[in-house]
Amino acid sequence: MRQFEVNGKTFSDETTPYVIAEVGHNHQGSLETALRLIQAAAHSGANAVKLQKRNNRTLYSKEAFDAPYVSENAYGPTYGSHREALEFGKDEYQICIEEARKYNIDFFATAFDFKSADFLMELNVPAFKIASGDLKTLPLIEYVAKFGKPMIVSTGGGEFKDIERAVKKVLDHNNNLALLQCTAGYPPEYSELNLKVISTYRDRFPEVTIGYSGHDSGISMALVSYVLGARVIEKHFTLNRAMKGTDHAFSLEPVGMSKMVRDLHRAKEALGDGQKRPFPSEETPLKKMGKSLYATRDIAIGETLSDSMFDLRSPAIGLPPSELDSFLGKTFSSNVKSGNVIKESYF
Repeated sequence: MRQFEVNGKTFSDETTPYVIAEVGHNHQGSLETALRLIQAAAHSGANAVKLQKRNNRTLYSKEAFDAPYVSENAYGPTYGSHREALEFGKDEYQICIEEARKYNIDFFATAFDFKSADFLMELNVPAFKIASGDLKTLPLIEYVAKFGKPMIVSTGGGEFKDIERAVKKVLDHNNNLALLQCTAGYPPEYSELNLKVISTYRDRFPEVTIGYSGHDSGISMALVSYVLGARVIEKHFTLNRAMKGTDHAFSLEPVGMSKMVRDLHRAKEALGDGQKRPFPSEETPLKKMGKSLYATRDIAIGETLSDSMFDLRSPAIGLPPSELDSFLGKTFSSNVKSGNVIKESYF
């Protein structure tokens, strides 16, 4: 049975999903905001909160790092200074880890490079995320897989050959893998979400837990994904969608995250077991709406039931129409007044 295990918890086809509140850099470089996001994610019912970790000076080329960055969302005059303003170091990460522990929520991050992977491993985070942009960075995927920690890999922009290579590289070293369908637009069109890929992944990778990383607005696509078999759900998370930054506009606020988690848990219950049967809540409405046989004239003991003796009326408190064929021609053992219900015990 496919299952994803993280921090002592197991998620499978029989459970609710592992919900990740993807903060990324929505903390805007503020530790105070990051702590508030951790608290809000925990109160919203998410299982985990996730940041993104980059060693910017080794991750980007010098040209890219020093390039002017002119944007309403910029936190520095160059792209490198912008990224550095949003980056946390060891002290901030340790404080975030302690805050997450206090609120009983998992805390980890996406590793964008080897130095960041080592940084996170030294902090003993419970899981590692690989972003869609690194789906083809097989050396990094293999490096992280060898840590033996639970791995979550997003597949935005990939083709099946890319996904199969990445999955093989992980499974060569680590069986605890969640593979997420993702469209790496920020945000994508709904026509680009291609959620049926979740079913395709489940067929192609029966030993792998499948999930969904959504950059879409709202909560409904997460529910569709769960019904299709996604058992890891990642959604971007913010305190306020109007905050400065590119990701806030399509992120969930705490109320939205709470509703998504609520509905995902309801969905697990609502799917049921596939066996059709009546439930107690149906008994009274169906008695009120259903029909029974009612006498259209006085019927005496010894008469036999015929079509001219009854019509069908509500409520359903007597002989149901579904049993009519087996009772036609049977003899009455009780008198029945016109307008009264005909019961099985009357024969």
